[in-house]
Amino acid sequence: MSYVFGIDGGGTRTICLLMDDNKQVLGRGEAGPSNYQTLGIESAKQSIQHAIEQAVISANINPSRNLNIEAICLGLAGVGRPKDFEIMQFLVQNLQLTNNLPVTRSFQPRNIVICSDCAIALVGGTGYPVGIAVISGTGSIVFGQNRQGKTQRVGGWGYILGDEGSAYNIAIQGLQAALRCYDGRGDYTTLAENFQVNLGLNSLEELVEVVYRRGWGVKEIAGLAPIVDRTAAEGDRVADGIINGAVAELILATKTAISELFNQTEEFEIALIGGMWGGEGNCRDRFETAISAIAPWAKVISPRHEPAFGAGLLALNTLKG
Repeated sequence: MSYVFGIDGGGTRTICLLMDDNKQVLGRGEAGPSNYQTLGIESAKQSIQHAIEQAVISANINPSRNLNIEAICLGLAGVGRPKDFEIMQFLVQNLQLTNNLPVTRSFQPRNIVICSDCAIALVGGTGYPVGIAVISGTGSIVFGQNRQGKTQRVGGWGYILGDEGSAYNIAIQGLQAALRCYDGRGDYTTLAENFQVNLGLNSLEELVEVVYRRGWGVKEIAGLAPIVDRTAAEGDRVADGIINGAVAELILATKTAISELFNQTEEFEIALIGGMWGGEGNCRDRFETAISAIAPWAKVISPRHEPAFGAGLLALNTLKG
């Protein structure tokens, strides 16, 4: 039996799955972030090592049974340029696991897969490397691959340059709409009241202290998106317009990817990934209705597996033949 590591390395946490060649997950480990662009190589390496070690420990392997790990796939945030892949290949080759773990490694270059976190999200979402992943979480991006191996990425430019349809983008628009209403220079919306109540503010003016003085970042602001989503579900016209606009952006990005990757008679799946798809504002229903008109041969699905599982599948693929 063969064994592999599948790793999802993001800007918030790193997840490692230990899997066998029957696609069974034997162990799961978590550690801190591993985006080397923001953390540096050494910190990223430590997070990856720790996640691997935790996965092995959680597998509770009999000490007398030594598993040989033959392949590894890392799907990493911040990896996109040729130089990034070289750096991460070097990192993998130099991973130093503690000696008391009941595993050995015999990675050949062909059994080391370094790819973007979007690629493993797609494979985890659909179960194979064909289809489209529409990711709407803190950020947003659409990533697809066809049966010929061609890939297409749309969006994903970050919260300053893009990320339309993301939780951050929705939250910012919601906050701006609430403040325009408060000033009297925008349409009435219950977003003003809902933000004030949910944040425990005496006045909406206290948003200045919350956002600026407390140094709220992208993650904290994105966490306000569910307030906009719920307000839309309650029938607020302004909030509904924000949600509708966000979905429209994701539809446009998906349509762009479809036109580059699939023909009009080809069946494929679109996996919806990220927290915004499960809200009360019916983002998924709106998206699915529009896509059925654009690409009636496509099937919209919820992700079958987590991205780290997708990484494990890509690692297992290197052992075939």
